[in-house]
Amino acid sequence: MVKALYDGRLAVDIAGVKMATPVTTGSGTFGFGLEFTDFLDLEKVGAVTVKGTSLEPAAGNKGQRAVETPSGMLNCIGLENPGSEYFLEHTLPELKKYNVPVIVNIYGHSPEEYGAVAKKLDVDGVDAVEINISCPNVKEGGIVFGTVPEAAAEVVRAVKANTSKMVIAKLSPNVTDIVVMAKAVEAAGADAISMINTLLGTKIDIERQRPVLGNVTGGLSGPAVRPVAVRLVYQVAQAVHIPIIGMGGI
Repeated sequence: MVKALYDGRLAVDIAGVKMATPVTTGSGTFGFGLEFTDFLDLEKVGAVTVKGTSLEPAAGNKGQRAVETPSGMLNCIGLENPGSEYFLEHTLPELKKYNVPVIVNIYGHSPEEYGAVAKKLDVDGVDAVEINISCPNVKEGGIVFGTVPEAAAEVVRAVKANTSKMVIAKLSPNVTDIVVMAKAVEAAGADAISMINTLLGTKIDIERQRPVLGNVTGGLSGPAVRPVAVRLVYQVAQAVHIPIIGMGGI
């Protein structure tokens, strides 16, 4: 297995982005990649997917942001990040020193804002953009873009119109029918799909009789998520013709 990593047998091509291995980092779990260079050679992974990046800096959610559960953990970071300008000026130049594809997870509060972020990141050194339409604790007008097919498609079209990079739509498991969502983003022009984001959950402090998280709800990750993710990836794989990047323990 280790030998295969370095002789090309595990190399993959995801919609034109060539990766030495099919193992990538998940957005939000690996920071911007540079934080882990003391522990891992970034060139040993297939791609580095950086945390959610917005047009302007974002402070994220208030209150407690993470808590353990018996089957994993809940988080409601709220997509805190220093903004696209900081990423381009400080982070990307450092990532470009490594021979590894860079995927930038992006988000906005409207299709137009998603498009603006994509346009700003349409630069050398960024190999793909991953559209975060599925964060379970960031909403606009009470609607999560990743739960309404028409809204998801509109975001994908806005991003595609503003970038020359490979476009990945990150799907949410918190929907009635994920296949409908997958078909919608494929029809809108997504080059690939990544799935799944975290499952929506809540933890109650029984002593205080109040939710633990400042945002009340958060995203569940951990061992319990894996079989759900495998099932959803299997379903979507039967319905679309574009590559799927599996996550959530996969």
